Amino acid sequence: MAALVATTGGGLGAPAAAEGETPPGQVEFPTQCLAPQEAGLPPADGPTTARITVDDPAPRVGDTVTVTYQVIRTPARNPVGGAGGELPADVLTPTGRILLAGAQSGEVTVVGAKRNDPVPAGAPLPSVTMTGTFTVTAPGGTTLAPGPYTLHTGHLVDLDTTCTAAGPVSARLTATELPTANLRSVFLATAHGRPGAEVRVTAAGFPPGAAVTVAGRAGAAETADRVSATADDLGTAVVQLPVTDRTTTAVVAYEGAAWSARQGSGPAAYTVVDAAPPASATQKVTATVEPGALGMTQAGRDITLGTVPYGDGGAAPGRIGTVTVTDARGGPAGWSLTGKVTDFTGPGGIRIPGASLSWTPSCTAAPGSRSPCTPGSAGVVGPEGALLASTPDTPPAGGTFTIDATVTLHVPPYTPPGSYTAVLTLTLS
Repeated sequence: MAALVATTGGGLGAPAAAEGETPPGQVEFPTQCLAPQEAGLPPADGPTTARITVDDPAPRVGDTVTVTYQVIRTPARNPVGGAGGELPADVLTPTGRILLAGAQSGEVTVVGAKRNDPVPAGAPLPSVTMTGTFTVTAPGGTTLAPGPYTLHTGHLVDLDTTCTAAGPVSARLTATELPTANLRSVFLATAHGRPGAEVRVTAAGFPPGAAVTVAGRAGAAETADRVSATADDLGTAVVQLPVTDRTTTAVVAYEGAAWSARQGSGPAAYTVVDAAPPASATQKVTATVEPGALGMTQAGRDITLGTVPYGDGGAAPGRIGTVTVTDARGGPAGWSLTGKVTDFTGPGGIRIPGASLSWTPSCTAAPGSRSPCTPGSAGVVGPEGALLASTPDTPPAGGTFTIDATVTLHVPPYTPPGSYTAVLTLTLS
């Protein structure tokens, strides 16, 4: 496990669009804004120019997505009338709704900070930015469109200008299902024996009551050594497997008609030691290579992320402590290294969702390693977890592997200043 710390309050900016270029997702649509009755103003009809953005256009189901609704131009005007009706700075608070459709439907409420320049009497109200979050509940494509918004002014009296609007699609995201972890495993009481010897095999991590096959393997093919059992209430089956086939080099356990990566365990290495008597005047020399273990070490325990400015929010970058995985089991089984992160907790119990942390993994096999190492995909880590690196279940297997990842925490705008801490847990299986 590693602790991650992010601090708000630094200086980080975003690149601006080129002059004359329309930012992606910017839309324009007709709007009617109703001034409060106290203002005595007629309805204001005209176009709203708006833009919606998401911090993650390719989330997984269960992720929290931060959305930003920016009203660039509005027909609404300063509701404070009469002489001296200028609206002072920082008295305008916007709220609005974003409309979801497609794989996921509903509305997202967004709120903006009380921040504006002075507005002369009768002048249009300025642009505003509102943010909010929602949890992804369904895989597939979801569209986001601007909905109605309200501009609240708190000068002299509280006044609400309500703008009725239903704009076209301004942003899209495509959500994917989380992969289902395979926790099936197999353990041998001994890693070698003579032809015909029985080996005690424990198969674990199966659904209770599942029909489990325990079989020998020679490379990727099964041998004739095979027994069947039923998993108990804890998902465990214990059997005695007679190993008579001299080509058997490993033992696996699985559900169904044949082994698969989804319903089978990784192979456990086994060696048949042939004890046949040697021919006359010869001596038979046998050497046994004992299988080792699968393990990992990590450099350091704490990860300090960069700072982001209050108000703007942004990306807090960092890097995990380098992980070294050593696979000395000697069989054809691969391994996977996954990670998951808790929510970030800050001052006063304020939280930044763990799904706001993403990473870009890398993996390097040391010279002489038998397996290739594949880094996980760049994307969200989150509390549900993501793959950091893995090797396949194909012989030959084993080696030493170095795994790194750059990480980025997306801090929402106007997150209160302070240090935010989470726990990143890495699991090797």
